[in-house]
Amino acid sequence: MAGRPWWAANELLAFLVELAALACLFWWGFALADNLAVQLLTGTAVLAAAVVLWGLFAAPRARFRPPLAGVLAVKALVLGGGALALYGVGHPVAAAVLGAVVVVNTALAETFRRRIAPAA
Repeated sequence: MAGRPWWAANELLAFLVELAALACLFWWGFALADNLAVQLLTGTAVLAAAVVLWGLFAAPRARFRPPLAGVLAVKALVLGGGALALYGVGHPVAAAVLGAVVVVNTALAETFRRRIAPAA
């Protein structure tokens, strides 16, 4: 990471955005019901589905490595889903901000990760 502060900062932001999206998905799932037990069940189910999907296809050490389009589709589903979930619980401005951060952060992360090394 030494010598690449922008890359490191963007990777940290990516991690924080992932956590925020997962929290928003749980919150949305929790808000779907009135009974506390059902709220916990739906929130946990939505969160678990997102975590499993992410872990299988989009995590740095994902079990399956689809082509870039597949990884971006999973990221759009989970991270974009987090922004939509935030909208769904009644925070449209925060959802728009999260969505914008997701798009910029993901574009920068993929650009940094796929940058061609200079010829020696």
